[in-house]
Amino acid sequence: MSNILIIVGTESGNAQMCADHLADNLPALGHEVEVAADADAGSVGLDGREVVLVCTSTHGDGELPDNIIPLAERLRTEKPDLSFLSYGVIALGDQTYKATFCQAGKDMDALFAECGASKVGERLEIDACTQPLPDEEALTWAQEWVTML
Repeated sequence: MSNILIIVGTESGNAQMCADHLADNLPALGHEVEVAADADAGSVGLDGREVVLVCTSTHGDGELPDNIIPLAERLRTEKPDLSFLSYGVIALGDQTYKATFCQAGKDMDALFAECGASKVGERLEIDACTQPLPDEEALTWAQEWVTML
């Protein structure tokens, strides 16, 4: 199976909750899971990785969480060749902010694609207004997502 690195971008903890729930449940499906959060998310190395799952919230006016900004800036400026990498995105947002709903997830999705990584499946966008249990929705999506790896 796969060794999955979950990179967490979080401000209030919802994305971390989703990532932790996935880390607790995906090994039962035969996958190894590592979670990079807090400062680790910004400085995580991608060399030698095969599968990355970005799990990020959006805050402010469509902005990335502070802890994942260094990674985004590194991808944007260095444009590393990530053609060896498969990735997926779980984006958390609030649809009351229509113009910037899940923008951080959309931005990270675009950055990985620009660096040549291969997207697996569709991006999951979770609306905080309609989904009180984002970790359960993330797990349901991820259980299907890992079958495509």
